[in-house]
Amino acid sequence: MKAVHLITLDPAHFHAALVQKEMYAGVSPVVKVYAPLGLDLTEHLTRVARFNQRAENPTTWELDIHAGPNALDRMLREQAPGNVVVLSGRNRSKIERIERSVAQGFHVLADKPWILRSADLPRLEASLNAADEQGVIAYDIMTERYEVTSMLHQELVNAPEVFGALLPGDPTKPAIYMDSMHRLLKSVAGVPMLRPLEFFDIEEQGEALSDVGTHLVDLAQWIAFPGHAIDHRTDIELLDARRWPTTLNPEQWSRVTGGAPVPASLAGYLRGGNFDYYGNNFVSYTLRGVHVQMDVRWDLEGVSDTHMATFRGTKSSIDVRQGAAENYRPEVYVVPNSPELHDEVLAALQAKLAEIQPNFDGVGVEDRGHELLLTIPDHHRVGHEAHFAEVTRQFFAYLEDPKLLPAWEKPNMLAKYYVCTKGVEMAVAKP
Repeated sequence: MKAVHLITLDPAHFHAALVQKEMYAGVSPVVKVYAPLGLDLTEHLTRVARFNQRAENPTTWELDIHAGPNALDRMLREQAPGNVVVLSGRNRSKIERIERSVAQGFHVLADKPWILRSADLPRLEASLNAADEQGVIAYDIMTERYEVTSMLHQELVNAPEVFGALLPGDPTKPAIYMDSMHRLLKSVAGVPMLRPLEFFDIEEQGEALSDVGTHLVDLAQWIAFPGHAIDHRTDIELLDARRWPTTLNPEQWSRVTGGAPVPASLAGYLRGGNFDYYGNNFVSYTLRGVHVQMDVRWDLEGVSDTHMATFRGTKSSIDVRQGAAENYRPEVYVVPNSPELHDEVLAALQAKLAEIQPNFDGVGVEDRGHELLLTIPDHHRVGHEAHFAEVTRQFFAYLEDPKLLPAWEKPNMLAKYYVCTKGVEMAVAKP
């Protein structure tokens, strides 16, 4: 593979900077940046500069900045010397930037979501097909696959001696339930982050399910059916979906945005002086006959973002919990379905953990009687921001050898965005 030269195009989200939190072998330190002159660009430059200036393991990026309007047109017109375009934010128009970048022979590494409307599913499929025809790779940054608890979840759900078989469930007791709570007030790379006004434009940013919910839908497929292609036309049936707002009073709005007034374009979400942010969704669907339900939510603030997931099998349930009992750190539990199964499941779990030690060294089990807690050493807990580098390294491995890219990635990406876009549209259509 020839040397990788990155081009950052219109970085409207901090995800673009996190791709550069580390240096990579075979990747040029010179990165071209095409973007309008404005706050998004200056924030991006500041984040990359902090990575270069940190005391421990500083990066050595050099940025060649092209600031001005029509960044996409200019990048394509100038045939910028680079072979990988990094995209973040601007979700409503992201598919156009992907289409045009791929058409000109660029690899694309882009954060979620790639589309917000089900009407754009054909464009997404066409872009992935065009990438194949061009011999380039267009890759979605699914960081949660690199979280150690997600990887252990997948291992155990697919260990029949521990889990049994995945139950079908029903709408009252789904076989797969996932809950994700994000916070509007948080810090990135140690710096408090203000939300740009565009974040609250659900037509631009997406609702919870169509944005951060992509991770949950991706994990449901990836954990339950690893290595299998999902056909959204035959393997998925949407059953129900709902939406509701997180309401911010004027003081809370000011804290989140830095005091910016509500723009006229969002005035329709004002109610009695308060702002209704439609950042909450519920969706219920079947995946290959298995009932799945998800709650994806945004609250104002809290100790941390939290994730919870339960997969129910014929022998046990495998849970990820991240509440107060876990000190807001994700933990994996194995819960035998009956006391009679406890010893059998414990012995099987111990054998499974011994088998996977090469990849999960030091992971053990604590017997708590009615449930089994995996003990995960700290060296496996690298944190959300570090997962961007892990995804990026995997992407570069695919550039080195495109045959390594699994065939199921394309159909499963379409399936993911089918659930996320159709689910929001079903919720919006309700009275």
